[in-house]
Amino acid sequence: MVYPGLHAQTDPDRPAVIMAAGGERLTYAQLDARSTQLARLLRARGLQVGDTVSILAENHPAFFEVYWAARRSGLYITAINRHLAPAEAAYTLSDGGSKAIVASAALGATAAEAVALVPDCACRLVLDGTLDGFEPYEEALATEPPTPLDDQPRGEVMLYSSGTTGRPKGIRRPLSGRSVDDPENVGTSTLERALFGMDETSVYLCPAPLYHAAGLQWSAGVHELGGTVVVLEKFDAEGMLAVIERERVTHTQIVPTMLVRVLKLPDERRLRYDLSSLRRVVHAAAPCPPAVKRAMIDWLGPIVDEYYASTEGSGLSYIGAADWLRHPGSVGRPLVGIPHVCGDDGAELPAGQPGLIYFEQAEAPFAYHGDPEKTRASRHPDHPNWTAVGDVGYVDDEGYLYLTDRKSFMIISGGVNIYPAEIESCLVMHPEVADVAVFGLPDPEMGQYVHAVVQPAAGVAPSSELAERLRAHARESLAHYKAPRVFSFREELPRMPTGKLAKGALRDEYLQDADVSS
Repeated sequence: MVYPGLHAQTDPDRPAVIMAAGGERLTYAQLDARSTQLARLLRARGLQVGDTVSILAENHPAFFEVYWAARRSGLYITAINRHLAPAEAAYTLSDGGSKAIVASAALGATAAEAVALVPDCACRLVLDGTLDGFEPYEEALATEPPTPLDDQPRGEVMLYSSGTTGRPKGIRRPLSGRSVDDPENVGTSTLERALFGMDETSVYLCPAPLYHAAGLQWSAGVHELGGTVVVLEKFDAEGMLAVIERERVTHTQIVPTMLVRVLKLPDERRLRYDLSSLRRVVHAAAPCPPAVKRAMIDWLGPIVDEYYASTEGSGLSYIGAADWLRHPGSVGRPLVGIPHVCGDDGAELPAGQPGLIYFEQAEAPFAYHGDPEKTRASRHPDHPNWTAVGDVGYVDDEGYLYLTDRKSFMIISGGVNIYPAEIESCLVMHPEVADVAVFGLPDPEMGQYVHAVVQPAAGVAPSSELAERLRAHARESLAHYKAPRVFSFREELPRMPTGKLAKGALRDEYLQDADVSS
């Protein structure tokens, strides 16, 4: 694995970053020089190997300057979710021990309130403007030469889980002790090259927020290879297609929600763009409805690949399009870790029976920073090197892994396990549905009942008749007990910018209503 310094020497003018809407470009020479200057600045401000620098910004080219400054100076980098409230951002800064923060002026109000609560974060830089208590980023960088530090120990990422229950937790891995340019380093680029054929000619479109693990680390992997990263400032289904055509994008990684929104574009808009440059469309982050996956393969050909992983690095599986057509619904065979599917008692379950998914590695690959109890709960009670992140699924007789849902969202009705993701997959492609969330709510007789919250498609009015049509549609494909008993309608469902549904908060809202009415 290499870092941008090598590409700055061999092809300095090649674009490392292109911002899709604004058109701003950052060459490899610029990325190398600016990340070097920032690394020197942070060292001069007292940050030592093992300390943390955070960034709080919208999708911005400086993300990569901060990322590579940390990776070439032995620091941890934490990307803060830009949608957090100031107190939440302060928690991330404090919990991760950040000694420095780079914030954009657009998020200045959040940054200023957050750092006021974290006095130890003394090095404060602001992008694209001024902010009381912060130094202008460009002026600060200009005080340092673009000469690499005498030692460039390899830093690490320290990202935070999405926190579906309780506060988000930092996922911290030990520093390797190697130099950033050590050829023995293994990075995301290893996966990108081996599975998806990516190299220095690749043009990778990142439509996700850069504070998210996949968005940031896959883009950084492209920099290891010497390719170009095109960043969408904000996801838009048709806009993404236009960028693929204009920039001749070869690879992209998207989440199933984005696939659904692209597929629901009218044909005259969806099919007008030349997407022939695409070599691979990769999706992950959430289970993909089989009907959606099949429609994408029918449209684009056998270039729609999938992997399953977690920010924690617990395990990794992969499946290509051709293999998926033979095993529809699977997330593939494991590449990292040995999967074990276990029941509530920790005993392994037979093939085909769903349970909590653990991955076995030589040693547990992560710990939750500052939370030994959560770390302990992620380990199998009898095998400390088996780790789980809360996903439920099963392995078939051929060793292919299938996901059913998150353990925290499983519905138990009348003693029967019901997996909401299966019901959501059935309903989401209905022409009268724009988005859907399914979860369990209390029932005095059955324990829980199946409740669906639907965002109707544009021009579709919510009604009891619509609910009956959707219930009948579910019963055509699923066992009747899985069909939602109750449908609620909302103008819009809460989704994170990553495309993940904020289902925990949505369910809590309906649980509160249930408590009030009981």
